[in-house]
Amino acid sequence: MTHQTVIVLDFGSQYTQLIARRLRELSVYSEIVPHSMPAAEIAGRHPMGIILSGGPRSVSEPGAPRVDTAIFELGVPVMGICYGMQLLTDVLGGTVEPADQREYGHAVVSPFSNCRLFEGLPSSIRVWASHGDFVAAAPPGFELTATSANAPVAGMQHIGRRIYGILFHPEVVHTEHGVDILRNFAFNICGCRGDWTMRGFVDESVARIRAAVGDGRVLCGLSGGVDSTVAAMLIHKAVGPRLTCVFVDNGLLRMSEAQQVRTRFERLGLNLEFVDATEIFLTRLEGVSDPETKRKIIGGTFIDVFETRAAELGQFDYLAQGTLYPDVIESVSVKGPSATIKSHHNVGGLPERMRFKLIEPLRELFKDEVREVGAVLGLDDEFVWRQPFPGPGLAVRVLGPLTREKLELCRRADAIIAEEIRAAGWYRKLWQSFAVLLPVQSVGVMGDERTYEFTVAIRAVESRDGMTADWARLPHDLLATMSSRIVNEVRGINRVVLDISSKPPATIEWE
Repeated sequence: MTHQTVIVLDFGSQYTQLIARRLRELSVYSEIVPHSMPAAEIAGRHPMGIILSGGPRSVSEPGAPRVDTAIFELGVPVMGICYGMQLLTDVLGGTVEPADQREYGHAVVSPFSNCRLFEGLPSSIRVWASHGDFVAAAPPGFELTATSANAPVAGMQHIGRRIYGILFHPEVVHTEHGVDILRNFAFNICGCRGDWTMRGFVDESVARIRAAVGDGRVLCGLSGGVDSTVAAMLIHKAVGPRLTCVFVDNGLLRMSEAQQVRTRFERLGLNLEFVDATEIFLTRLEGVSDPETKRKIIGGTFIDVFETRAAELGQFDYLAQGTLYPDVIESVSVKGPSATIKSHHNVGGLPERMRFKLIEPLRELFKDEVREVGAVLGLDDEFVWRQPFPGPGLAVRVLGPLTREKLELCRRADAIIAEEIRAAGWYRKLWQSFAVLLPVQSVGVMGDERTYEFTVAIRAVESRDGMTADWARLPHDLLATMSSRIVNEVRGINRVVLDISSKPPATIEWE
């Protein structure tokens, strides 16, 4: 099936993925492509509209990302967001200058009623801004549609050419009525009808997998989380018994997790192979401190284990992974000039000798979309709503040199946090909640005796999709209970702290 599509040109903003996510939230299919894609190629995709994303550069900088200006002649609506607005201003004859006072964070914008983009919005909205330049003069033929205290031209339009610009980010949750602005662009201006659904995604994915695999066999690495579970169920729906799932106990899992996962997947009726590879993982990781080195060792070891087990089970043609969009965008600049933050287990550190072809049916989805797919597939809540767990497991939650003893401290503290979070009714409210063992020892007093033991940080965040997150304001009594239990029940930890950092500027995981 061919969906009505809004193309997003990526100019490097960490929010680019959110533009696509918000549009899909509105049942409008959105595809992200490099900013350098020729207009002719974009036209070949028959888009209903085009969005120019934000970006970290200034349009006046040497080497700043540009665009094929022929996109403005394709006859489809175009909207520039932040850098995208500055760029279309620059190429269409307007003036962009450095601002005397930059706008980063919350700002108040006054939209005008003359613009269909702002239809139904109040006369003043709080938005999320992130720019050091401003539009000093709109291009010829453009009219002002919004203003703010520090940006006289916060919005503009050319009605005849259906080109729009806004100097803030409607895709982030901090912008009031941001989804309404995207809805107005997609439906009122581009004429989309909204034909993208997760049920449709399931049907199309199954057909694509079936066509790609043919008579081949698929090996799927199961972690027990929602991503790999949903990926496995999609593939199982497509190829049936020609899928073999391998669950690897890498020694980096949470308390009792290996046995719980084994039991759960047997209930689903999948062809499951259980491999206890604890010793090889922990031996290779012993004493390793650098987080990127940890990730690459774990990624390489996973492939070693898969290849060995696959050889024992027979010939496999494909390796399935539950890679998601945020994994890709945070690991490598696949579709635009955005910065690499960290490599991800699913997409970084894999040896070139890997002989499997990859199947990644969820590569274009965000976490909440994956949960929707899980619900469509009929998975139980225990799978659909399980909190994300990093591919490298507790290895990236034990900061500094990795040892078996530190892993056990982190595991026991993490189990207490999970137990108390569930008991207090907070589990479904949070995106993630877990323990981080810090490479810090401090003096304490227990039973009138001096101690010199480790520190644990409690990390609990709220988020819609993992791209941005805010620290959760947990009740003080809950924090006190977790702290008291950890210190009293986990010998080797005498101090508990709370991480109150948001993403950005921090990441959710510490490594």
